[in-house]
Amino acid sequence: MTRTTTPSDAPSRTTNRTLLRFLFALAWRYKRGCARILLLQIALLTLGLFGLGLMGTGVDFIRFKMPLAAGAAPAKPPIWPLGLTPPAAWLQDHPMSLLSALAIALLVMAAGRGWLNYSYSVESCRFVQAQIVVDLRSRVFAKMQRLSFRFFDAHASASIINRVTGDVQSVRLFIDGVIIPCVVLALSLGVYIAYMLRISPALSLACLSVSPLLWYVSRAFVRALRPRYLVLRERADRLVLVLTEFLNGVAVVKGFGIENQQIGRFDEANDAIFEDQRTVFTRISQFHPLVTLISQLSVVVLLGYGGWLVVRYEQAPDAATAVAAGLSIGQLIIFSGLLQQFSGQVANIANIANSIQQSLIAAQRVYEVLTAPVEIENADAALPLDRPRGAVAFSHVTFGYNPARPVLRDVSFSAEPGEAIAILGATGSGKSTLLSLIPRFYDATSGRVLIDGHDVRDLDIASLRRAIGVVFQESFLFSTSITNNIAFGHPEADRAAVERAARIAGAHDFILQMPAAYDTVLHEGGSDLSGGQRQRLAIARAILNDPVLLLLDDPMAAIDPQTEHEILDAMDGAMRGRTTFIVAHRLSTLRRANRIIVLDEGVIAETGTHDELLARGGLYHAIVRLQLSDTEPRP
Repeated sequence: MTRTTTPSDAPSRTTNRTLLRFLFALAWRYKRGCARILLLQIALLTLGLFGLGLMGTGVDFIRFKMPLAAGAAPAKPPIWPLGLTPPAAWLQDHPMSLLSALAIALLVMAAGRGWLNYSYSVESCRFVQAQIVVDLRSRVFAKMQRLSFRFFDAHASASIINRVTGDVQSVRLFIDGVIIPCVVLALSLGVYIAYMLRISPALSLACLSVSPLLWYVSRAFVRALRPRYLVLRERADRLVLVLTEFLNGVAVVKGFGIENQQIGRFDEANDAIFEDQRTVFTRISQFHPLVTLISQLSVVVLLGYGGWLVVRYEQAPDAATAVAAGLSIGQLIIFSGLLQQFSGQVANIANIANSIQQSLIAAQRVYEVLTAPVEIENADAALPLDRPRGAVAFSHVTFGYNPARPVLRDVSFSAEPGEAIAILGATGSGKSTLLSLIPRFYDATSGRVLIDGHDVRDLDIASLRRAIGVVFQESFLFSTSITNNIAFGHPEADRAAVERAARIAGAHDFILQMPAAYDTVLHEGGSDLSGGQRQRLAIARAILNDPVLLLLDDPMAAIDPQTEHEILDAMDGAMRGRTTFIVAHRLSTLRRANRIIVLDEGVIAETGTHDELLARGGLYHAIVRLQLSDTEPRP
């Protein structure tokens, strides 16, 4: 049953607000993992602040204990963090021991930060790659199993592949590249600002006066980058499309000797991605130094205003006046470290903004899959199809992939249990579409498809499809054993059932000639088998569960005369006792049908037996005469 695909997806109209709700809901789904990551970051932040405070205190203590020059004012005592002043005896009699204790404390904190950084890296990798990515890929793939053919008709295979692979990776970036960094950024900036305000409110306000400019530049960067990421994802889809088309059509490429043309197509798609990536990376590269430059303006303020405050501190006559008038050198060092950390966190806005754009574009495509409507699903009180007889009826059925352009129009007919119905018509007349409505690959736009008197929309889908065997025009086989291919739809089947289906389909003899018989592992797509062998395995797969209905979608297409005889024998065995619908063009197949339905542009033009339709001299008669004339020997 053929379906068309588009080279790229139509632009989605999902709003950013909707996407952000989706992404935050995803983050909430993994809230425990996010909490573990945040706790590690908080511990790192706490140790970093304590280390910075101890370093500043150590500098002030060294200055306090330095010998005074002649005429110099006595040094002010250091301000100890959290008011934890050591005993006076330590300050006076054991200064080196106290400095050693400070050094050991700094060393322990550095070791602790190293261990926490290692734990953060391991936990982040395990949480993001082993949990989020794996789970999200499974969710996307599982949802695809429930979508109707309509979704796959509307999206190219390259786009679908990218959604399960690259887009999922970009979506998880919202958690470890946006949510967690944003929380850490807000927490860090809040702590840094509070600490800086505690040291010197005036200096803090002066150094932070450049923050509005940083906000404006970051916002402009985000707005400029989003369209480029959207184009980049479309370019990536195009590259995968070129690759998959080459892999599927390698025989055609080599048969026409157009390898260089294909290399040119691939290079063109690859170069387009390179140009878009270069544009993105150029803008990111411009943004980083610009943010750094703006951040360094606060350092200029720090050196000028902060240096003046240190001078005032040093010139103060006593410690109380000094604390009120300015900053000690140790406090300036602490403030400088805080400002450096603050600027580093602000500079990280570029990475966060970049991650936001990547995750929003990817979320748009993943969200489209996860929220796509499941058009074909069970009714609330679906009926199991128990002991089906195989009676099928179409009652005024109209259907179109696009409702405005119906493929089938007001189709009505019935098939009795065990009857073989052949469907004939020109390309595009709706033959495969008619077959696809029986197992509910699609639902009729109007009218009803009935099995044993029940509307298929009222039947349980699983039981409905268990009662139907389908052989498609192109028999796809999987790269697993022959046994697994035959039992693909019913993996619980035993070897006896597999062999029985293979005998009915006329495949048992050639299977025994394979290197490992039924355990032979086939190449990708069954490329190590002939067309007739692949088709017979497909027939065996369709009848393994002894279905009451059999749908054969032009199984004789592109088959040579010898293989045609093999397939016809297999079809005779498979059709026996089953209601069968065959899309067919060859007279050898049409003659095997009890009745023939001729479709013309989605409408039933004629119906009857082979002899009845020939006698009428209508469309069927014209098609048969055309076939006979094509087979006559030519001078």
